[in-house]
Amino acid sequence: MPTVTIDKKKYTELLEKELRYDYLRQAMEEDIFASPPERNRKKVLTELKSTGKYNKQFLDSMKRGLKRSSYFKE
Repeated sequence: MPTVTIDKKKYTELLEKELRYDYLRQAMEEDIFASPPERNRKKVLTELKSTGKYNKQFLDSMKRGLKRSSYFKE
């Protein structure tokens, strides 16, 4: 088997590209258009609040959106 030598910078670049490609491939294999498993809008909002990552304005917007959705129920 012949040996190919490349510099470390190029190797790192190729490795990062491969890892990104694998991540995207795995994400695309999942069913990204599946319906959310939880249909209770109050529970969804409670879970979002409990993370502490979202501000009040975003949570209020989510509440309005979930209320308009025919998929989610009270």
